[in-house]
Amino acid sequence: MSEKQVFTLRQVAQSIQRVISERYQQSYWVQAEMFKLNYTAKGHCFPELVHKEEGKVLTEMRGTIWNAAFQRISKSFAEVVKEPLRDGMNLLMLVRITFHPVYGLSLEIIDIDPTYSLGELQKEREETLKKLKAEGIINNNQLLDFPLLPKRLAIISMESSKGFQDFRTLISHNQQGYKFVYRLFPSQLNGDAAIPSIIGQLKEIEKLRQHFDVVLIVRGGGGEIGLSCYNNYELSKAIATFPLPVLTGIGHSTNVTVSEMVAYRNAITPSDLADLLLRVFRDFDVSIQDLARELRNSSVQQLQEQKTALKQESRSFKFVSEALLQQNQHELKSLRISLLQESKWLFQQANNELGQIRQRLQSQTKFASRAQLQRIAYLRDNLRKSVRAHMQDSYQLVEDSKFYLLQEVPKYIARQEDELKYIRRNLDLVDPQNVLKRGYSIVLNSDKRLLSQNQPAVGDALEIINFDSVIEGKITQIKKSHG
Repeated sequence: MSEKQVFTLRQVAQSIQRVISERYQQSYWVQAEMFKLNYTAKGHCFPELVHKEEGKVLTEMRGTIWNAAFQRISKSFAEVVKEPLRDGMNLLMLVRITFHPVYGLSLEIIDIDPTYSLGELQKEREETLKKLKAEGIINNNQLLDFPLLPKRLAIISMESSKGFQDFRTLISHNQQGYKFVYRLFPSQLNGDAAIPSIIGQLKEIEKLRQHFDVVLIVRGGGGEIGLSCYNNYELSKAIATFPLPVLTGIGHSTNVTVSEMVAYRNAITPSDLADLLLRVFRDFDVSIQDLARELRNSSVQQLQEQKTALKQESRSFKFVSEALLQQNQHELKSLRISLLQESKWLFQQANNELGQIRQRLQSQTKFASRAQLQRIAYLRDNLRKSVRAHMQDSYQLVEDSKFYLLQEVPKYIARQEDELKYIRRNLDLVDPQNVLKRGYSIVLNSDKRLLSQNQPAVGDALEIINFDSVIEGKITQIKKSHG
């Protein structure tokens, strides 16, 4: 039997390294997703590269970008794509296949083609637009009614953002003195982290939407780097379907993002967004001034027309009044003569009737007076009898009550005194001093009584209080009681 040929692990690794270096001497362009960048403190990167199909990872390899190469690649990439290298990007990379005895197989990344990534980002933008159009919601936010004066602002931004500072300065110190009320909802504004952050703040604003007129997304001072997040479908949908008008000012001049396209209105910079709001107020102000001027001119014209009409009416009224007055004077004279004659006749007739009534009244008054005197005497006698009987009944009731009180009150007082004595005896029985006298003790643990929530432990100091002494001790053992 021949002897087995044995190799060390190092020999095997060196053999693999030699074969790979001889076989893969040139570099290759490889398309893969940078699943995780893995940037180190020394400036090197060891990205995890994957190949996916239908969301499943079919291939995974380790990559390497040395410090110098990473600085060159990341700078060139950001200048073209307007985005930094980040996790989850699909990249076209120039790589060299290497094998290290310790670190194993990896792809050393020499360069990255930024134009390929630019196409991928544009593809994401077009897919987002396609989805929103298919769902019929791309113009939803733009169809909302814009408030007449958007005074109450919900602002999604960062307190430290230069764009937010510029926006706040412009609306707070405008020359016209227009007043705005705003609340800041802090959020990430760049990169992938901005997507869940902005969506989360939109949800918070929706809970308080009755307190706001519009929502502003304000970003500035960062150029166009990190703007691809605003092409994300979920973020764009959240803006498009938001129940309040959304206005954006995210600080760039080219390649309008999908989020800006679906927003009610977008401005290039936060300063332009502030000017847009101030312009709404100025336009309203001008329209009010125009209406006031038109109202003033119309009022003057109406007043002049009314004055002219009043003069004409006054002349006509004077002519008609004089004619009516003259006619009424003749009629009044005739009525006065007729009234005097008729009054004399009526007066004479009324005087005769009054004499007859006086005679009947005198005879009836005498009869009524006698009847009333008799009735009054009868009522007076009845009243005296009733008062005397009532007083007699009341006196008897008072005497009965007096007798009852003299009999029952002493008995009631005696019963209450017996109850007090019984209560006093019970209190003496539970008096702590009397309990201690009967041989009982009080045990304290850390100045507190032993209760279910104050269980002692081995080593705790105890105080045992008797009637005539206090004993201090320490717990050395605790035994469970079985009742």
